Amino acid sequence: MGKGDDQEGVVAGGFFWSYTDEPHASRRRQILSKYPQIKQLFGPDHCAFFKISGVVLLQLATGILLKDAGWLKICLVAYFFGSFMNHNLFLAIHELSHNLAFSTPSLNRWLGIFANLPIGVPMSVTFQKYHLEHHRFQGVDGVDMDIPSLTEVHLVKNVVAKTIWVFLQLFFYALRPLFLKPKPPGCWEFVNFSIQIGLDISMVYFFGWKSLAYLILSTFLGGGMHPMAGHFISEHYVFNPDQETYSYYGPLNYLTWHVGYHNEHHDFPRIPGNKLHLVKEIAPEFYDSLSCYRSWSQVIYMYIMDRTIGPFSRMKRKSSKAE
Repeated sequence: MGKGDDQEGVVAGGFFWSYTDEPHASRRRQILSKYPQIKQLFGPDHCAFFKISGVVLLQLATGILLKDAGWLKICLVAYFFGSFMNHNLFLAIHELSHNLAFSTPSLNRWLGIFANLPIGVPMSVTFQKYHLEHHRFQGVDGVDMDIPSLTEVHLVKNVVAKTIWVFLQLFFYALRPLFLKPKPPGCWEFVNFSIQIGLDISMVYFFGWKSLAYLILSTFLGGGMHPMAGHFISEHYVFNPDQETYSYYGPLNYLTWHVGYHNEHHDFPRIPGNKLHLVKEIAPEFYDSLSCYRSWSQVIYMYIMDRTIGPFSRMKRKSSKAE
């Protein structure tokens, strides 16, 4: 791999560039050609509604129980418990963006709005719009909003800056598409916003500001310097120049809808998280040779401490299809 804007490889101080298609569509065809039985894994997870409902009710109940608690207790519970619950719900919304709870898309949207409630900030409908583009146009410059902006690349260049970036990465993740590629809101965004703000106001009115603060703290603490937030970095940040998507095969998959099986997910986005491990079991020769992770915390540490890694460590490509 060479260097330069017109060659495949690393641009000095910039992104990796690829002049080939993203790898998942071709690998999907190869796997289905050899193992057509994988199609039997397609379809919704019929337990998703019950799993999401349990977490939503548990998290809202925890917020209510903390209505008179001290701020130290609220912060500790938010980091060591609530952050895991809300990040679980964020990844449930990711699952629902692929219509993996019900066969009817509108039912998935309604469940996504319900899963959004403890997160405190309306995001489920907007997330789906941008996330599906991330799959369809992975790495495409100006289209895939999962890729950091040039401003992030220019500002985040050392250990201190990367540490701050990790703490605030959820803000960058949420606000980046709104600034770089804003989309006009539709009816579903209005519904999402209205229901979410109604829940937030109700929490404050009936139980006080501390209950709402707990929910929002849980969201942003869980999206920053937190083990579960390591998936934001591990999924597509290029630690190996020959690979742009990475899977994680560690225990936190059980709390994160198995989003760690990320190569498998991009290869087969119609398979629910609880069955993605079966893809690797059926077709191990397609995955065993790929670089992977066992610890998301280690990924965060490597990202911060390795001076050759930063927001620029992403694969980008140009494509007239996305224009």
